[in-house]
Amino acid sequence: MGRNARKRISYVLPLANSAGGHRLGVNGLAIDPLNSILYSGGRDGVICAWDLHLDLSPKDREDRDPFTDSSTSYKPPPTQFRQQVQAHTHWINDIVLAQNNEALVSASSDITVKVWRPFAEDVLPPQTVGLHTDYVKRVASPGLHANWVASGGLDHKISLWDLNGAGQTLQIAVGEDENTAKGSVYALAATNTILASGGPESIVRVWDPRTGKRITKFVGHTDNVRDVLITQDGDNIMTASSDQTVKVWSMTAGRCMYTLTMHNDSVWSLFSDHPQLSVFYSSDRSGLVAKSDVRGCVEMDEGTSVAICQEHEGVHKVIHAGDYIWTSTSSSSINRWNDVETEADVTILESYKWHRSSVATNRTRYPSPPSSTSPPTNGKAAQKLPLRCILRMSNTAPFPLPSTKDADTSTMYSVTSTRKPSDALVDSDPTATVPFRTLPDFSIEGQNGLIKHVLLNDRRRVLTLDTAGEVMLWDLLQCAPIKSFGKRHLEDVAPEVNTIETVAHWCAVDTRTGSLACVLEENYCFDAEMYADELQLEEKIEFREDQRINLGKWILRYLFSNLIDEEMKRDEAFRYALLQDRSSSLQRANAPANIQIPLENLNGWKDLVSGPTSASTIRANTSFHLPPATPGLSIGFVTPALPPLVSATQQVNSMPTTTEEDPQLEKTQTHQSHGRDSSDYFSSTPIVQPAITPVTNGNGKPAASTDPSEETLPQSPSEPENANTAKKGNALFSKKFNMSFKMKKFGTASTSEVTKPVIVDEKSEDSDSRSSKTDDRVIEDNFSGAIQRIRHKYEDKVHDGAKVLTSLITPSPPNETPVLKPPLNTTILIQEDRPDAGGVADLFEGNVGSLGLQADLIEKVAPVWLADVLLLNQTPQKEVVKVSFTLEPYQNLLPSIASDGNNRLNANRMLRARKILSYVAERIEPMSENQEEAMNPEEYLELYCQNQLISPTMTLASIRAHVWRGGGDVALYYKANGRKEIKHVPLPHTPTATSTSGSEGKSSWEAASSSRHSQGKGASMP
Repeated sequence: MGRNARKRISYVLPLANSAGGHRLGVNGLAIDPLNSILYSGGRDGVICAWDLHLDLSPKDREDRDPFTDSSTSYKPPPTQFRQQVQAHTHWINDIVLAQNNEALVSASSDITVKVWRPFAEDVLPPQTVGLHTDYVKRVASPGLHANWVASGGLDHKISLWDLNGAGQTLQIAVGEDENTAKGSVYALAATNTILASGGPESIVRVWDPRTGKRITKFVGHTDNVRDVLITQDGDNIMTASSDQTVKVWSMTAGRCMYTLTMHNDSVWSLFSDHPQLSVFYSSDRSGLVAKSDVRGCVEMDEGTSVAICQEHEGVHKVIHAGDYIWTSTSSSSINRWNDVETEADVTILESYKWHRSSVATNRTRYPSPPSSTSPPTNGKAAQKLPLRCILRMSNTAPFPLPSTKDADTSTMYSVTSTRKPSDALVDSDPTATVPFRTLPDFSIEGQNGLIKHVLLNDRRRVLTLDTAGEVMLWDLLQCAPIKSFGKRHLEDVAPEVNTIETVAHWCAVDTRTGSLACVLEENYCFDAEMYADELQLEEKIEFREDQRINLGKWILRYLFSNLIDEEMKRDEAFRYALLQDRSSSLQRANAPANIQIPLENLNGWKDLVSGPTSASTIRANTSFHLPPATPGLSIGFVTPALPPLVSATQQVNSMPTTTEEDPQLEKTQTHQSHGRDSSDYFSSTPIVQPAITPVTNGNGKPAASTDPSEETLPQSPSEPENANTAKKGNALFSKKFNMSFKMKKFGTASTSEVTKPVIVDEKSEDSDSRSSKTDDRVIEDNFSGAIQRIRHKYEDKVHDGAKVLTSLITPSPPNETPVLKPPLNTTILIQEDRPDAGGVADLFEGNVGSLGLQADLIEKVAPVWLADVLLLNQTPQKEVVKVSFTLEPYQNLLPSIASDGNNRLNANRMLRARKILSYVAERIEPMSENQEEAMNPEEYLELYCQNQLISPTMTLASIRAHVWRGGGDVALYYKANGRKEIKHVPLPHTPTATSTSGSEGKSSWEAASSSRHSQGKGASMP
């Protein structure tokens, strides 16, 4: 059985509280005229509803004022914000109303098609109707009463979706019958009998929505088809294209009937509520909005086209209702304009006469010359349209031109105009086209959204730039802004706040929806760490020396803190109910057999899977136990680089929890809330134990040993433990871990485990319990599965006669993950990768404050690795990322550290320079008799790289990235600063190549160096 699709966690930092509205450009508009509600879908993934407070019912001609203007005494009420919903996690590209305006369907670049029912009694968030395998660009409804919609996108598919829950009813592969790789859908329209689509191939395809068969196709455009309309009877199709034309196609004739050229730029949007498309609106990339009226005309190009208004940027969508039109652009605001009655007469001076060009005439807009008297702008006196607002509908359309002009002037008016309408507004040429409306009647103001970001070197802070030009600094852990830098250039602020440090990649940051979003994936979100002494916390917490904090685990711990509290309550209730049922029952089914198995193998390691793991686990009494010692990244982490495996180097247990600890450096799992106690095994070994007592990880559980010398013990029982523990992680890690050196050395123990009959199910391999009682249990591979494993252990303990059940839910304590308080309205998303779709699908959406109430849903959709982190304090183990370097005395002023000449070393990339200086001090001078009065090595020794003094707190990764800045081994040099007289330690006799046991009396690193050197330069770890 294959593993489930990879899941990830995303959280979106809340922006400052402000009025509702979009934060980025608006791509989709839809109107409910009966309820006077405007819906808008934006690039921020938000759908907004607006109360228009307008009478949008159709009116008779005599009831209309054709020149209603903002200068009149009547002022329509302002539009008010009604509600909004975060429908998508990417751009919304299109929206449409269906099912009597009760369902709003949206198409998004997050590859989903969703439906939102704002008038439902039980209002739910937008529900996913279906998925494409690439961006969904368009959605279309055949009519207000239909129960299905069609959607098309960049996956070359048109899908029909049932809005009553039946899912996909039909899928059309665009371009499949033409054996072409193209077929993206940028334009889509639907009726009950036909579908029409267009895209970058400049082809208009017509389909039968009942069978999915292609009816016909129209070829004639020379650029991308951006929008399409269909007449109510399905006889004619109107298309808009980036080739600056609007074409009308006849289904009966099977060809293009008219090519309309009223635009001088790419035509982006069409709208018409007329059954025969006799009145339609069009908008283009330059921002021009035109209204064309062909009612009562024999030929379509004999109609009237009026330039209504001019936006400052391209109009993505134009819609009309009542006496108003609305336009949306890449701005977050939406403008409302007064409509223009196109049936009014056009004002023509006596010096003009109508002229029809030949078909061969170049397309132009033939502006009229200036007149001495301009008609009134409100039109009430003349009731006529100004000639300067009229657009020529086609190359062959009749159009008034000056009757007497000299040759030069006539030539000027006959050449093709290359000016855009936006240029015409600022041109002093009086013959330029001027839109009838100069200002919008009302603007629905949007908000400011983030459009650009820079992740700083510490990978905890982000600089952002919003649409207002303001630069803001954010903290990804606090989920809040830190400081505003006002309206400045982002590139100027970044050097002021950046630091010289290098932190591993642990989260992906984006601002594509106008907000700051962070994505956490299992394979890298636990890679980054920071030192606890760099924190600035309100509450003082006692940390160990050089303690590191895992950033991914830290933020997850408190984003889901309410969920953890809820799960602990449920866990307590389950344990109580289990003990109550046990006490009330007199039967003990299979008790002798169940007890016999763990007792038989408790002191033997023949078969690890026999008996519950918890029966042989020794646990700490409290999860908030501070360690008695202060381990850190000791010098033992720096090892000779030739063979990567260290045989006997560590003197202390170094880090209680890091994602970077190599299995060869730390031979047991860290943060195993229910693993076997490694101290039992290590205490029974014949080797000399380090002077520092093994420490706990701050959560009451023993920390894993970091002494690599223990890996050479032939009677190590850790192989079965590690083999079983490795299966708790994901499949990728377990396969890699099974190939390690220890797995080969102790292969006998793992073989006995494989022979144990178990169910061949990958989900069951993830189970912590390996007892015979649980081998036949089916464990779900999700958050709920982790809870099942915990409860199975409780049941096993009760079967074994336990009268008290201690909770196995052990979240990380504050001394390991200091308390964070993310805002309660921080959005949390659980998403699933869809490799076949090329995107991700949202499985869950909530916020920090509501996660406890949504525990049931989270248990079903959240990944098992999230449960391991939150409930068991377990993170997937990964190999240590090391940095190779050479360490030599500066100008040979001090003795060399290597008695055998091997000064090439490597160490964990998080190793600080002070640890390297401590090692240098250990090697070049004898240990001081009075340790209390001794100076710290960083006080009298200095470390240099590229002739630059290295700070004691700088890590190897930062040195390589910001100081060394190159490949190969980093060259480090040490020297004294004169604050202390260094008494050189006599160099010991260099051992022979086979004298690997002669490491007694040497430092930990020296012993490792001698042992490694004896293996030969070609030795390497498997």
